[in-house]
Amino acid sequence: MSIWKRVGNLFAKPEPPIREKNVLGLAPGDICEVSLVTYEVVGRVHNRSRNAVVLTLQDGQDIAYFHIEERENIQYSLYKPIDGRLDNPNEVPSIVDLDDVAFHLEEEYDGNVLVTGKAPFMQGGEQHVWQYQSDDNQLLRIEWQNGRFMMYEGESVIPADVKIIRAS
Repeated sequence: MSIWKRVGNLFAKPEPPIREKNVLGLAPGDICEVSLVTYEVVGRVHNRSRNAVVLTLQDGQDIAYFHIEERENIQYSLYKPIDGRLDNPNEVPSIVDLDDVAFHLEEEYDGNVLVTGKAPFMQGGEQHVWQYQSDDNQLLRIEWQNGRFMMYEGESVIPADVKIIRAS
């Protein structure tokens, strides 16, 4: 190695360390595995005030919604859209009976969201969310944005069942 190369290395900037991608940073085009099913991330809704993300996942024709929220630890929930109708966001009940299962309101919040890719609501803005849980740990999520409701039914996912296959 020449002396000039050694001197040049003394003043060269070190390469920045490669940051490991976590699930909160997944974006459209990434591939992840949830509960042994491989999905492509096709959309992302980010609520910065809660450090939460809802990813739109696609496996062939099937669409799922993966809710990730960082609190003391990262919590995961996987949802499927369901048919349902509500008329007014001021009249969302605290108990919802769905297929003989009673869901109790666990949390209600709102916040400004940023949307990337394909998502139930194609533009960002103010979003209201109601999260319910049944006695047998089934989950129900209701979202309202721009005068439109979406309803999802799902379940909690343990961290061991979540893997990043490819992140951009």
